[in-house]
Amino acid sequence: MSLRCHRHADDFAEDFAIKRPDQSEGYSNALYLSAMKNLRSYWQLLFKNFIPVSIIYLIVVLAVSIQSWLLPPKVIDGIAYNQYNNYTIFKQSFFHLIHGQDLYLPYPHEQWDLYKYSPTFSIAFAPLAVLPDLVGLIIWNLLNTFVLLYAIRWLPKASVSQKVGMLFFVLVELITSLQNSQSNGLIAGLIILGFVWLEQKKIFSGILAILGTFFIKIFGLFALGMLLFCRNKPRMITSVLLGTIALFALPLTVISVPQLQFLYKSWWSLLMDDHSASYGLSVMGWLTSWFDWHPNKNVVVIVGLFLLCLPLVRWKQYAWYDFRITWLSSVLIWVVIFNHKAESPTFIIAATGAAMWYFIKPRTALDLVLIVLLFVFTTLSPTDIFPRFIQENYFDPYNAKVVPCIILWIRILIEILTMREEKPVVIAYG
Repeated sequence: MSLRCHRHADDFAEDFAIKRPDQSEGYSNALYLSAMKNLRSYWQLLFKNFIPVSIIYLIVVLAVSIQSWLLPPKVIDGIAYNQYNNYTIFKQSFFHLIHGQDLYLPYPHEQWDLYKYSPTFSIAFAPLAVLPDLVGLIIWNLLNTFVLLYAIRWLPKASVSQKVGMLFFVLVELITSLQNSQSNGLIAGLIILGFVWLEQKKIFSGILAILGTFFIKIFGLFALGMLLFCRNKPRMITSVLLGTIALFALPLTVISVPQLQFLYKSWWSLLMDDHSASYGLSVMGWLTSWFDWHPNKNVVVIVGLFLLCLPLVRWKQYAWYDFRITWLSSVLIWVVIFNHKAESPTFIIAATGAAMWYFIKPRTALDLVLIVLLFVFTTLSPTDIFPRFIQENYFDPYNAKVVPCIILWIRILIEILTMREEKPVVIAYG
């Protein structure tokens, strides 16, 4: 018999309960009981209400944004760059777009590093690009934070305490992403929001959310596998075509058709060159650092894609919600561990998938061990909790951040390939 680990607010309170001291004085006992009652009340309030975690998220956004804006610039090759360089890259891409420039060339006197997103993202960034940096940076980080919070808030068939548990679990990874002004919180939020809207039979909205991730980071495209759960295939196909055309053509509001064609060709060339440049914190990087094995990246991705899609042959299980959300958790981890450009800020996506998988239903003691290892070695390993010499001599050379995610993804894959449901429910997608 396996040990089941239910993660609810009462259980968290019990985990932190303090043993009553052996005292005979009634007054001391009364104080103790009152303190324990208050502690349990505060703890339950924290996990049974979205307001506290929302306030914490808001404070984090404001603190990180203001800190990034106030920090002194860093000097690279004699040029000073601000500490929110990724935001600057996104902002400048809009001005490069409207001025008819190639988005994918280096602009060292404006920004460090290259722009690697689609022309659609450049035009979508217009409302922020015209704002003062601090205001735009705060709104950008708010968007990354609260799209994710909103998406988790509306996950079906999960209690408030489970959802709040997910939000607290991913908080450190979210901070890492925000400190780098990255789009990863938005990516995770849009993928989950796409799932939520599909579950609510809002087919076009769900598809548009998922397609939006592709026009930011192309790996989001693999979340479209959720569309196989749709019964109304004509409506689904029409929505995909309309959504793709609309997002693809959005830059035509400010540039010509030939210029848009040129930009997509330039983007594709950049991605192909970028694909051969590094291994990142990925399966490829792990194979190289642990086994000195340098497999072809395309082969690794194809094998990974095969394994990701393998559970989808179990089409009779599509009617089961647990199957659908477990596959979603698998996707969120997969798009990180099989991404050769994955960096530390990218792991908010994988951590969200792991949290969703763990908190959504009762788990075994082994699952608890796996999620704790992921939190320690994936989430906390880059932080100041671990001395720098440990990070530089052990964690970084051996890709410690990605290893727990790989192990957990294999665990999820086995689960989704073997899970059974005795009483199938009616499929949710229209």
